Amino acid sequence: MFAVVGLGNPGRNYSGTRHNVGFKTVELLADRNNINLNKIKFKSIYGEGIIGGEKVILLKPQTYMNNSGIAVLDLYNFYKIPLENIIVIVDDVDIEFGTIRIRKKGSDGGHNGLKSIIYQLGSQDFPRIKIGIGKKREEQDLADFVLSKFSKEEKPYIEEAVLNAALAVETIITCGIDNAMNKFNIKKKEAQE
Repeated sequence: MFAVVGLGNPGRNYSGTRHNVGFKTVELLADRNNINLNKIKFKSIYGEGIIGGEKVILLKPQTYMNNSGIAVLDLYNFYKIPLENIIVIVDDVDIEFGTIRIRKKGSDGGHNGLKSIIYQLGSQDFPRIKIGIGKKREEQDLADFVLSKFSKEEKPYIEEAVLNAALAVETIITCGIDNAMNKFNIKKKEAQE
């Protein structure tokens, strides 16, 4: 059994913001795998289904980003899912825009959602898929940046990154995380002149 946790903030105001790419990925996974996100429990909206022959819970915590760990802990305590089967999808300002990076475990990297999950679970040994959402302008506040929406020019790239994150989740579930890392953790090639 796997849990896929997309991080974001609930409410219409936050829909489409950089911070909500985790929600977007879970919604895409639900569409691709005919899973209804129509249940409410674990302080979350969630759905249950099958991906690659495995039972999967898709979860969108409704606790706001900084308290994401409360929802994840509720789910973990209820199902006793091994930590290595709890895949967290999160936005990242430190990786290249439009790329994704899969990690088996690690620190919070300054991300409040990850910080909350690590604190609540008492462990950082869970996989995460990070989606590069771009860099803030020098004088811009980080909170304002992550709560901003993508420009028209950025949208196709972020949609591709969200698709890649969804494909990465499916690959982790069906073929293992090492295969997913080999396939998706690639740097964009610099344009040849």
